[in-house]
Amino acid sequence: MEHLDEMTCLLYLEGQFGPERARACSVHLDACVSCRTLLRALERESRLLARALREEDEAVPARLFALPGRPGRSLAWAWAASLALAATGSYALYAGYVEPAQEKLAQAGFGTSSLFSLLLFEGALWKGWQSMLTVLEVLAMVTLAGAGVALLYRRLRRWAPLALVLVSFLALAGLPAPAAAAEVRHAQFEVVPADQTIKNDLIFFGQSLHINGTVDGDVIAFANSVDVNGRVTGDLISFAQSVHVTGEIGGNIRGCANNITLSGNLGKNVIAFVEKWSLEPAGKIGGSLTIFGETVSLDGELGRDLLAYDAFTNLDGSIGGGMYLRGGNLTIGPTAKIAGKALFEGQRGYKPRVSPQAKLASPLEVHVLESHPEHTAARTIMWKIIWTAAVFLFGLVLFSLWPKFSDDAVRSADRYGASLGLGVLVLFGLPIAAIIACVTVVGLVLGLTTLLAWLLVLLFAAQLIVGAWLGEKLIGRAIGTPALVGRMALGLVIIRVLAAVPHLGIWVRFAVVLWGMGALSLAAYRRFAPGAAPASPTQQAPLPA
Repeated sequence: MEHLDEMTCLLYLEGQFGPERARACSVHLDACVSCRTLLRALERESRLLARALREEDEAVPARLFALPGRPGRSLAWAWAASLALAATGSYALYAGYVEPAQEKLAQAGFGTSSLFSLLLFEGALWKGWQSMLTVLEVLAMVTLAGAGVALLYRRLRRWAPLALVLVSFLALAGLPAPAAAAEVRHAQFEVVPADQTIKNDLIFFGQSLHINGTVDGDVIAFANSVDVNGRVTGDLISFAQSVHVTGEIGGNIRGCANNITLSGNLGKNVIAFVEKWSLEPAGKIGGSLTIFGETVSLDGELGRDLLAYDAFTNLDGSIGGGMYLRGGNLTIGPTAKIAGKALFEGQRGYKPRVSPQAKLASPLEVHVLESHPEHTAARTIMWKIIWTAAVFLFGLVLFSLWPKFSDDAVRSADRYGASLGLGVLVLFGLPIAAIIACVTVVGLVLGLTTLLAWLLVLLFAAQLIVGAWLGEKLIGRAIGTPALVGRMALGLVIIRVLAAVPHLGIWVRFAVVLWGMGALSLAAYRRFAPGAAPASPTQQAPLPA
């Protein structure tokens, strides 16, 4: 019989021949090596094509639920357990941290608004930059258009779609430039005269800023010292060494500073991270005061609530709402007035000093902060279990979706020196490069994506790769994804145990991060770098005699 062609092999695979013809093809295939090789290749292609056509109509690819090497087994239980662990972790996070924080903010007079929405979307920190959304949108569109041009140039054979993209890009570039979002000033010393009015937001970069006139808008200052002796109709956002307000501010004060002194009038609220806060007797705040610092001195008038986390608090002024303090020392003077509920939390052995002449709507409630070792230990163990489950969940997803890349990363961990050296470079150099890309605005999307990937590797992926490598060294090399996941789980437990050893744990975690980052970087380089050498040498065919 002559050699079988492709059509004959396909008909034979599909069972289209009668018994005699099929028997003759089977006898020939047993004797002919070339026809048998052709038959196997066509069989493999048919199987891959059938699988691809079947997965197009599936909501979830069946390969995510199938256990490699065991057609009758399914991984659906693993995904269900992962979803349950994620739900449990989310609830524990909400019940342990988010809900108590919301209750504290509600006591401080923030209502149902969260601190994030208050700072960004309802406060001055967002208003000052809201008008710059147009600039960011245009730059983002330009970046996406450039990426699309590069992709089309490499992938498409026709030039019509590329021309359409280029025309759209040119039309986008021809849009009129947006108006300036604020008045930006760079100077060593900047003074706004008393007879001058700035009808716009003011952004200042320099050594010293003195506002003696009027700013009809917000003031954002990055300076060593900021003095407001005039009037600001909007908010004051400051990042400075010293802030002194003797004039009038119609909005809020948001800032990070060494010391802030207010002896003028403030229309709304204060949120500040300072070392020393002073509200002078002539000072007045219309809203609430939230301080995170060391020393808080309140001698003026506060319209609403006081929320402070500090070490020393001196209160001789009036508070129109309630008071919640958590710190080390509290002194309430004879001229102090508190219209609402007053609560103080401090360490055992210290009693707040309250003057008998102070006018309090209700007696001061003192709560002693006591540590419960057994409760703390139980909560610590619970969170370690939840965190370990989250890491295992991430590893299960990583090894299931990218089995070849994960295996290459584990193989790369065998190169200790290269992995550790490259890990140092990636750990410290990659975030710096990503931040620089974010600062340039054009690379904002790329920079944020790089930071997110770096964070995922830092928290999860590095220890997973090292754990899988350690499991293989103890049990043997894994064949298949399930075996690799099992070795990863064993190595992860060992790493967690070593990380819990006092004085040694921090070095174990640091070495695992460096090692894992370097191994992942080597695997990524081998996969994506053009012309990279393969991980294993290919077998060459013997030369003919």
